[in-house]
This record gives sequence, structure tokens and C-alpha cells, in this order.
Amino acid sequence: MRLYEGQIPMIAEDIAKTLIKADAVEIDPENKQEFQLDIQSILREYVRQDRALTDHAKDLSAQRGTGYSESFKIKRQLARDKGFKLGEDAIGYIIQQLIEIFFQSMFVEDIYLDDNGIRRVIAPVMRKHMGKEEELDSEVRDKIKNLDEGTRAWEDEYQRVMTKLKRINQLED
Repeated sequence: MRLYEGQIPMIAEDIAKTLIKADAVEIDPENKQEFQLDIQSILREYVRQDRALTDHAKDLSAQRGTGYSESFKIKRQLARDKGFKLGEDAIGYIIQQLIEIFFQSMFVEDIYLDDNGIRRVIAPVMRKHMGKEEELDSEVRDKIKNLDEGTRAWEDEYQRVMTKLKRINQLED
């Protein structure tokens, strides 16, 4: 599960529409855009923190002389130390941040669901958008199934096709 910068406006719009349609929140129609910007701010901050952790983990990995795969372990540890959630756990973490901003936002007139109700409304939207990487992986593997996995040619072609699909789907880092 991964959140991409390019997805943020679309996710914010989808979350806002879903919450309004589910009668979870009341938003003055004049403030709908501002409400979406509140949502975007939480999503952008998550992406920023994730990138910062990735960069820090890569730096530590380089200092220690460990490999690329070790940086993932380092990142997980750094995230754990900061109380930051990754992967599937990121959805709950982001939703909690959204709930907190809904209660503080001057653009939310009223909230009609409890925290768990809001989670039930938002979680499927987040899973749909954050699951794009798995869909792309499957699509890439379908396109390069004629190559033997694990070979240099497979790795190179995988990267090339994945980069192309990310660009097409506006999921570039």
C-alpha cells in the first residue's frame, strides 16, 4: 500500500464526496473545496514524512555500508520509533489524522458519525487508491511474462514498464 503525490487531489475529492454522500459530515457547499484542501494537507504531510524517513534510512544504510534491502528494515524501525505507520497500517494512521482535522476544521459544519463510523466510510476509499501499486505490479508482470523472473533482463524490463505505467497513471514519485 502506497500513497503517491499525484493521487492526492483525486483521493481528497473522493473522500469528501464519500463522506458527504454517507451523511457522515456536513459541509457548506461553498466550503467543499476548502474541505478537500484540508484532506489534501493531511495526505501531503504523510507523503512528506514517508519521503523523509526513506531518505534518512537510505543515508543510514549508506553510512553503515549495508545494501538497499537493509534500508527498508531501517525505515521500518525509524517509522516504529516515530509512531509513523507504513503499508497497510498507513490507512488507519492517515484516517486518524483526517478525523482529527475534521474536528478542528472551520469548514466542517457538523460530524454525524463517531470515529469508527468515519473509518468505515473512508477506509475503502483509501484502500482503492493506495492499492494501485499492487495492480501495477500485476499488470507489469503480465506484460513481461515472456522473460524469466530474476534475470537481469527481467529486472530491467520490469523497471522500464513500471516507470512507464506510473507515468501514465500519474503515480510518479
